[in-house]
Amino acid sequence: MRINSLSIEDVLDILGSSPQGLTEEEARRRLSEFGYNEIEEVRREPLIKKFLEQFTHFLAILLWIAGLLCFIYEYLYPGEGMLNLGIAIIAVIFINGFFTFIQEYRAERVLRLMKGLLPFRARVLRNGILRDIDAREIVIGDIVLIGEGDRIPADMRLIEAESLRVSHATLTGESALLIKSPEPWEGELLTSPNILFAGTSVMSGHGRAVVFATGMRTEFGRIAHLTGTVTPGISPLQREIKRITRIVGVIATLMGILFFLTGFIAKRTFLENFLFAIGIIVANVPEGLLPTVTLSLAMGSQRMAKRKALIKTLTSVETLGSVNIICTDKTGTLTINSMEVKEIIDFNGGKSLIYPSLSDIAFLCNNTEIINGELRGEPTDIALYKWAATKSNIPRTGRIKEIPFDSERKRMSTINKLHDRIFLLTKGAPESLFSICSHILVKGESKRFTPEESKRIMDIYNSMMDRGLRVLAFGFREINEEELREADIEKDLVLAGLLGLHDPPRPEVPEAILKCREAGIKVIMITGDSTRTALSIARQIGLVKGNPMVVEGKEFHSLTDRQLREILKQEEVIFSRMTPKYKLRIVNLLKEEGHRVAVTGDGVNDAPALRRADIGIAMGSGTDVAKEAADMILLDDNFATIVNAIEEGRAIFENIRNFITYIFASNIPEIVPYIAYVLLKIPLPLTIMQILAVDLGTDLFPALALGAEKPSGNLMQRPPRSPEERLLNWRVLSRAYLFLGPVEAVAGLYGYFYVLKSGGWQWGETLSPHNILYLQATTACLAGIIITQIANVFACRSSTESVFRLGVFSNRLLIGAIAIEIVIALFIIYTGTGNTFFGTAPLEPSIWLILLPFSVMLFIAEELRKRASFL
Repeated sequence: MRINSLSIEDVLDILGSSPQGLTEEEARRRLSEFGYNEIEEVRREPLIKKFLEQFTHFLAILLWIAGLLCFIYEYLYPGEGMLNLGIAIIAVIFINGFFTFIQEYRAERVLRLMKGLLPFRARVLRNGILRDIDAREIVIGDIVLIGEGDRIPADMRLIEAESLRVSHATLTGESALLIKSPEPWEGELLTSPNILFAGTSVMSGHGRAVVFATGMRTEFGRIAHLTGTVTPGISPLQREIKRITRIVGVIATLMGILFFLTGFIAKRTFLENFLFAIGIIVANVPEGLLPTVTLSLAMGSQRMAKRKALIKTLTSVETLGSVNIICTDKTGTLTINSMEVKEIIDFNGGKSLIYPSLSDIAFLCNNTEIINGELRGEPTDIALYKWAATKSNIPRTGRIKEIPFDSERKRMSTINKLHDRIFLLTKGAPESLFSICSHILVKGESKRFTPEESKRIMDIYNSMMDRGLRVLAFGFREINEEELREADIEKDLVLAGLLGLHDPPRPEVPEAILKCREAGIKVIMITGDSTRTALSIARQIGLVKGNPMVVEGKEFHSLTDRQLREILKQEEVIFSRMTPKYKLRIVNLLKEEGHRVAVTGDGVNDAPALRRADIGIAMGSGTDVAKEAADMILLDDNFATIVNAIEEGRAIFENIRNFITYIFASNIPEIVPYIAYVLLKIPLPLTIMQILAVDLGTDLFPALALGAEKPSGNLMQRPPRSPEERLLNWRVLSRAYLFLGPVEAVAGLYGYFYVLKSGGWQWGETLSPHNILYLQATTACLAGIIITQIANVFACRSSTESVFRLGVFSNRLLIGAIAIEIVIALFIIYTGTGNTFFGTAPLEPSIWLILLPFSVMLFIAEELRKRASFL
C-alpha cells in the first residue's frame, strides 16, 4: 500500500519512528546507511577537462603545430616576424576555445539551481527535543516541524496540520495553494493532501510530518536525476562546424605536406619550404570562422530578445531554424490564459432556496485569496470567484475540510457549515461528477438523476465543449457530523449546474499556425483539458482541419512505443488530459524517428523533456528550474513568439552559410600566391601575417554584418532543412573556390606584379624581406584582396537574390562594417605600427584605382551568375 493511504500510526510503525522522533543514535545510524539528504549531481566530465578539450580538437591541434613551428623558426632565424605570427595563432586558439567553453559551462547550471531549491536548515524532533539541524542531516523517520515561509526539506507524510497551505509551484509550475491535511488518502501520491514534497514551500499554517524519502529518493531528486542523465545532444550547427573544421584541417594539412615536398622538386631550401608549408596551412584554415559564428549567433539572440524570445545557449539560435515538430501546451501558450465564465446552466433556474445555489458552490468550493488587493489562485478559480462573488451572499467562512483536486478523481470538494447545516460542495470535470450524482436540482426540488436526464445534460455538456468552453459541473449534498469521518464521502450528490469558462485563443496564433503549415512544421498540442475543448480550440486556431488522432491520458499508459510511433506519424495529433511527465516519452520517440523537436513547459517536472528536446522552451511565468533547463524562454508565453524565433533561426543559418562563402572566397587569393611562389620561383607575394590581417582583421566585421541580414520573404514557405543538408556543401565550395576566389586571386597578383614591374624588378631577381619595393608589392597584393572582398560582401548577402532587389543600403550594419574594414586597411598600410607588425608599406593612391576594376568585375559577374542561376 502507498504511504498516503495508511493511518498515521501505521506510517510511524513502518518507518520505525514515533511522535517524539528518532533517537540521536538511530539518526546517526540511518545517516550512515542512507547518506545525506541532498541532490547529487550525476557524474560528469570535470569542467577543467571540458575546458582543455576546447584546445585539443583537430583544428586546435593543427594551429598549435603551426604556432610551435613559428616559434622554432623565430628561434633559428630571429627578426623574420615569425614571433608575431606565432603569438597571433595562439591567440586565435584561445579565443575560439573560450567562446566554446562558455557554452559548455552554462549547461552545468541546471542541477546547481535545483540543489539551491532545498533548504539549508530544518527543525526536527530527536528524543522529543526540538533541534535545529543542517537539512543535509535529515533521515527517514525524522519528525520535522514546518511553518509559514519554510521550504520542505524532504518528502514527508503529514501527521499534524493546522490551516496548512503549500505551494507546489517549484514542482509543477501551478501557482494555486494546496490545503494539506493528515488524513489517509487513496489517490495518487503526487496529488495527496497528506504528502509534502521536497522543494515546495509552506505559504501559511503549520504542522508536523514524518520523513519517508530523502535526497535522490525524493520526487524532486528523481526529477533531478532524470534531468541530469538526459543528454541534450549536439546541435546541428555544432555538428556542422566540427565537420567543416575537420574537412578544412585535413585539406590544409595535405596541401601543406604536398607543397612542402613540391618545394624540394623546385629546388627550394628546407627553410623556404618550411615557411611555405606554414603559409599554406594558415591560408587554408579560416581562423576567424568560429569567433564570427559565435558573435553572429550572439547578435541573433539579441534580435530574438526584442521579439520576446530569450535565447540562453547561442547554438540554439540556429537550431530553431531546423525544427520540424513543436510540442506545445494549450493554456497560456495557444490561449491568453485569462478564464471568464461565459455560459451558465443552472438546473435550479436561479431559485433562492434552502439548498446552496450554483453560485454558492462556485464561491465556497474555491481557493482564491485576496492578497494585497489582488486575487491569487488558479485562473479557473479566479474566474469562478469573480462570477460568483457578486451573486452569492454567503460569507466565505465555516469551511470544515477540503478534499483537494486529484488528477484521477478530476474534482475538488469542500465541507462547509451553512446556516447550522453541513454541506459537501463539489466541483470538477462533468464526467467525474456525473458518476457520483444520484439526483438533480430542479426548481427547488431534488429529483432522481434519470438516464434520460443524464443524456440531455451530456448533450448540453458536449455542445458547450464543442464551442471551446472549459466546462465544470457543480454538486452538493447535506451530510451529518458522523459522515465527516468517512473516507468515501463524495457520493449521492445533487447536481446543481454547469459553468462554461472561456480562455480565448491568442489573436496572433492562427497566423502563426498557418506559417508553421507553410514552413512544413508539425504542431502537436499536449494539454490537460478535455478532448472536446482541445479540439474546439485547435479548430479555432487552424491547428486541425479534418479528424485528428486524439490520445487521452488514460489511454497513454497502455500504448506501446510502436503504437505511439504510428500515432505520431499522423498529420494531425492532439494529446488531451495529459500530465507533464508524459512529455519526455513523446520527445524521446520523436527524436528516435529523426525529428528535430521543440517542446514547451513550465514546471520542474517538465525539466527532463526540456533538456531532451532539441529546443526546450520555458514559459516566462514558469519555474526557475524549467527556465534553466530550457534553451529558450518565452517572455510573453506566446506560441507566435516561437514561430517568430524559428523564422529568425532559419535566417541565421542562411546568413552563416553566406558569410562562410565570403570567408572561404578569400582562401583562394591567400593560397595562390604560395603556389606561385613555389612554381614560378618569385618572391612570396603575400606573407602569413598579411593572411591573418585579412582573416582576423578586414574580413571580421563584414562577415558579422552578413549575419545580420533580415529573413528573406519566402523563408517560411520552405520546408525545414533536411538532417542531411550540409552547411558547407558543393554549391558553397564551388561558388567560393571556383568563382569568387579566382577573381580575387587575379586582383591580388596583378597588384603585386604591377608594383614590382613599376619598380624595375626583373624576373628571377630575389628581394630581401625588408626591401621597400618588396613590401609595397606584397601590400598591393593584400590591397587587391581587400578591395575585391568589399564587392564580395555585397555579393554574399544572398546566394540567389540580386543586391538591388535586397536594397543596396538596406543592411545599415554592413555599410558601417565596410567603413571599419577600410579604416583597418588604412591602419595596416599607412601607419608605422601596421607596417611593422604586418610587414606592409604605404601605397600610392593610383594603385587603388588600378585595383578597383577587379572589384567592379567581381560584383557584375556575381550579379550575372545569380540571374543565370548557376553554381
